[in-house]
Amino acid sequence: MADDDGAEIAELVLRVARTQRRRWGDVLAPWALSPHQARALRVVAAREGARLSDLAEALHIAPRSATEVADALQERGLVERSPDPTDRRAVLLRATDEGRRVQAEVDAARRADTRDLFARLPATDRAELARLLRALTD
Repeated sequence: MADDDGAEIAELVLRVARTQRRRWGDVLAPWALSPHQARALRVVAAREGARLSDLAEALHIAPRSATEVADALQERGLVERSPDPTDRRAVLLRATDEGRRVQAEVDAARRADTRDLFARLPATDRAELARLLRALTD
């Protein structure tokens, strides 16, 4: 491949990312969750209690945006707010039973879709792709 500056590779990586993001949106459709909401639910469900600032940091978004995502999840009954016992000014987000159920279903659907996408490659190519991508991550 004569791509000395990496432009073609960069374009291909972006196209794969867009493909995966589109597929991710399709996977989430049965639960009417946005990718942002699904990531937020995963963060909250993985912790016994997450502050909004923790959620914002984990998602790399502004605290105001984390509040909006948490509000949407709370309206759907997927998370609940409770006082932080260590800081009376703060609240903790916790996944409800319904939120944990939805999170488990979403994770299973995403794993299945990811498996289908990468099944296009033989196992040795998947391993090599993972090795190469790890070498490029920060």
